[in-house]
Parts: sequence; C-alpha cells; structure tokens
Amino acid sequence: MKKKTQEKSIILDEKDKEILNILQLNGREKLTSIAKKVGLSIDSVNNRIKKMLENHVFYPGIFVVPSTVGYPLTASVYIKLHNITDEEFDKFVSYLKNHPRVTSLISVMGDYDIICVLMTRNTNEMEEISRKIRLEFSNLIFDWKALFVVKVHKFEYYQL
Repeated sequence: MKKKTQEKSIILDEKDKEILNILQLNGREKLTSIAKKVGLSIDSVNNRIKKMLENHVFYPGIFVVPSTVGYPLTASVYIKLHNITDEEFDKFVSYLKNHPRVTSLISVMGDYDIICVLMTRNTNEMEEISRKIRLEFSNLIFDWKALFVVKVHKFEYYQL
C-alpha cells in the first residue's frame, strides 16, 4: 500500500526555538536583530538557520491571502484511495505536488488518506481541475470530498 515515511527528529535547543519564534513572526527579520534578541553572534544565528533549513525544520516563505491576489475560492479536498501500490501512490502524490493550484498536500490517517488544498479563480476552474484529477486517477480514488473555505478565523504560528 502506501509508504510509511518517517521524519527524522531534530533536537532544537532553546536558542534554535527562539530563532524560529522570531522568524515565524517576521520571516524577513535581519540577522543582526535576531542575534541581538537571542544573545548570539550573527555568524552563529546564520549557521543555525542554515542547519535548520538543511534539516527541513521549517519552510522558508510567506503566507499570501489568496483572495487578494485573484484566488478567492479555496477548497480542502479529502481523498480516500483504494487498490493502490506504492508506485501508484508516488505517481499520484507527485502529480498533485506539481499541480500549480495545489497549495498544500498532506497524508493523513483515518477515514481519508490525503488532504489536498486547491486554490482557484472561480467555481468553473475548481470544477475543471477536480474533474481532471478524478478522471486521471479514477482507478485510485475511492472518495473525494471537497469542503470550501468560507472564512479563516485563525492562522497562527507555533509557539516553541
């Protein structure tokens, strides 16, 4: 069936956690400012950030409010798979990861196998993308449930 992935656990000390908390509040914070706030040298902060990036502790980037940039329709799609090999699963995940309208892709345990977040310009585009994915992988998709986001009440960083 599906591959079991195991993320390697990284041990973060208190300084690493302080750095991450600062970056979550402002991903563009200057190294000099971070160094001063955590009591380390600029080189030490820079090396710690590089090491955390190499170890995939966090994803660099920013969060965009989709509706402000022309993508007002967001759906969380719950997908249940069946009769699937590891190879087919990898192909399906690769397809979704490379799709320009898929913004998040998460493997889950429970009633569904994957949660896929799609952002589109309108309902026609959402329907077209959904239909294309479901047709392309009809032999793998057992159930497809789309929930449309009406309003985001909270989106917050992790306090470490």
